[in-house]
Amino acid sequence: MIDTLRTPEERFDDLPDFPYTPRYLDNLKGFEGLRMHYLDEGPQGSVATFLCLHGEPTWSYLYRRMIPVFTRAGGRVVAPDFFGFGRSDKPVDPSAYHFDFHRNTLLAFIRQLDLTDITLVCQDWGGIIGLTLPMAMPERFSRLLVMNTTLGSGDHQLSKGFLNWRAWVKKNPDLSPGRLLKRSCPQLSPAECSAYDAPFPDGRYKTGVRRFPEMVPDHADAPGARLSRDARRWLGQSWRGQSFMAIGMQDPVLGAPVMRALKNDIRNCPDPIEIHEAGHFVPEWGEDVAKRALAAFSR
Repeated sequence: MIDTLRTPEERFDDLPDFPYTPRYLDNLKGFEGLRMHYLDEGPQGSVATFLCLHGEPTWSYLYRRMIPVFTRAGGRVVAPDFFGFGRSDKPVDPSAYHFDFHRNTLLAFIRQLDLTDITLVCQDWGGIIGLTLPMAMPERFSRLLVMNTTLGSGDHQLSKGFLNWRAWVKKNPDLSPGRLLKRSCPQLSPAECSAYDAPFPDGRYKTGVRRFPEMVPDHADAPGARLSRDARRWLGQSWRGQSFMAIGMQDPVLGAPVMRALKNDIRNCPDPIEIHEAGHFVPEWGEDVAKRALAAFSR
């Protein structure tokens, strides 16, 4: 049994621009006893599903600007919180956090909800793990909407920006996600910044925040590296769906050089759009990104 913490529900009261009903799974196959939170918006009968995967140190709140665009277009939007983040349970032991654990929870989640015709909407860790999913269930995935992320293949040197970020997190183990988001997204209100802090009443809840930078594969035999290389090969050779990329050009960690390399790894991926004022957390500029992606997918 994994020892976990569960953020009190009152921490999530009155979040700005977030009128969505929380949903929970506590019977996820293979992960029974752990409670995963997710959003499920739009028509339940819709076949087309936008699967929105957040990164570090955010949660499904990140997608609040994109969700209405997708639902108005008739899509179903499903946005889970990784274990350790958001409203999902937070394992206390750092060793509980590893690449396969989080990937396998997402595979089980997709199967349990029987999601089909999926548009993978991903940023940061949402892509590091999410982009390895289509090769495991290609019949379920139709489109990719990719924002400032990478594949953790372990066969090239991590960027200086990422190494600086990893070192900074190590020196600041009780970091405030809200303050971090404000640095990258100066347009955020105090209430929006507080929403990013809401999942973490104190430092005990931030084991996942501390662990995720350490989990990025940095050598060929690191956990997840082989899977990521397999995914890169599959996306380059076997992917038959549509793709759309948006780059936050102010991102020093997973910005233009990383994203352009990723673009070349995805079969028939068109040139990315560039959002010059955006940093790492591109979904904070997501309304326009979502509209442009839908327009591209409809051509």
